[in-house]
Amino acid sequence: MNKPGTVIAYVNAAHFIDHYAMLVFPAALIVMGPALGYSYGELLPYGTPGFIAFGAGSLVTGWLGDVWSRRHMMVLFFLGIGAAMIATGFAQTPLQIGLGVFVIGAFAAVYHPVGTAMIVAYAPKLGREIGINGVFGNVGVASSALATGALCQFFGWRAAFVAPGVLAIIAGIMFALNVAHEDRKGHKAGTAPVRIAREDMWKVIAALVLTVIASSTAFNTVTVALPKLFAERLADLTASPALLGLIAACVYLFGAASQYTVGMMIDRHGLKAVFLPLCFISMPVLYLAAITSGPALLPVAVVLIIAIFGQVTINDAMVGKYTTDKWRSTAYSVRYFIGFTAAGTSVAMIAAMHESGGFMLVFKVLAALSILVIAGGLIFPAERSEAPVAAE
Repeated sequence: MNKPGTVIAYVNAAHFIDHYAMLVFPAALIVMGPALGYSYGELLPYGTPGFIAFGAGSLVTGWLGDVWSRRHMMVLFFLGIGAAMIATGFAQTPLQIGLGVFVIGAFAAVYHPVGTAMIVAYAPKLGREIGINGVFGNVGVASSALATGALCQFFGWRAAFVAPGVLAIIAGIMFALNVAHEDRKGHKAGTAPVRIAREDMWKVIAALVLTVIASSTAFNTVTVALPKLFAERLADLTASPALLGLIAACVYLFGAASQYTVGMMIDRHGLKAVFLPLCFISMPVLYLAAITSGPALLPVAVVLIIAIFGQVTINDAMVGKYTTDKWRSTAYSVRYFIGFTAAGTSVAMIAAMHESGGFMLVFKVLAALSILVIAGGLIFPAERSEAPVAAE
């Protein structure tokens, strides 16, 4: 019998590794380009297949988690993503780098549908545990910018891939030794309590699809572009890759804090009460990010990160509340397929729009797209009871 605390601890660590691994490439790109003789815009598209695999692969990995084993899938996640990162560190050409990032994305696709379903199954309080899990993911985002910048500056870009790859493999071995294959028959999370009138479930689905498309695109675009945005608009404060990584990491940490706070608020106030106010923040702040430069960009970036990272917790809680444990990984796989496939196109979008209109154009397009988030918040129905959410 697995102890919930042990399982949740390893799954939280996996969330850290997942986001860390996916952002090594864009963070290292500033150093990789000059080292290999390519510009930022020339190398960035090689990351597109990896981000598409991150989303598209979730359909298969979530289904396998339900019909085979979530535990076994997580073992594959740890070992596979570690090996792929090490291999990418030894790549010699842009094509080899692109292939390496693609394989990283394919193994990274395991985590969200499988790991999030495990969190929901073992969580004593859904909102709190999803919020804490989100903190680990976003600390992974922040640490990736910080550690990758430092590794690139002092040891070269190859070390930025190899070192975390080795640590991921070690974590996978420990997970395999300490977490047993789960038996979900008769599990406490076998059913999902109904909190929305049956005739309103289409509104939940519509709200989820709209917000996932827009918020996932914004999330991926901002996390990929932020180091380069700071390098361009905070030139006086970003004299070295390590300092640039430190500034980006500090901003990302606000996103981690927001996910924990939003998770606690969901347990206390219910989804609708938290979801709707958050929807109206992204659009104006994205527009401000488009037109702001210099030190004033930092507080704008902080508020932006808080808004888009908090929305991720909302989306995950929506799926966790209204699905049964039997098919929860599959449900999350659909959620992440929609989100990450839409987000995967953002890498190519950044490259194309950055060449023609810079980050001003990129962020104005994101601001326009955030109208979908507002529509989702308005559509989403209130729960029958706004009482704290019981354990699933």
